Amino acid sequence: MLENTQLSQKASLQDLSSLELAQALAGRLAIPHKDWHRLKGDRKAQAAQQLASALVFLLKEQPESALSHTNQAQGWLNRSLKAPPCPDHNQPKIKK
Repeated sequence: MLENTQLSQKASLQDLSSLELAQALAGRLAIPHKDWHRLKGDRKAQAAQQLASALVFLLKEQPESALSHTNQAQGWLNRSLKAPPCPDHNQPKIKK
């Protein structure tokens, strides 16, 4: 049964374009807002997110954006980048 499922998934993947596969991977590796605090300093997660984005931009023929994301991934891996401040902390406070 497991083999049939794996074969079915493989056939489905073959029907997708390279761009669609890259977009699915980028979606899978994107750090969700709810996990931002937990993963903000996770270099592997940050680099993977950036590299997947770079691949999408490369396949969309946007080499400058692909290079920018690749450089960000490199910064995470070589420790020249660190997590930015929390995006929620920069929101203006609503007065009641």
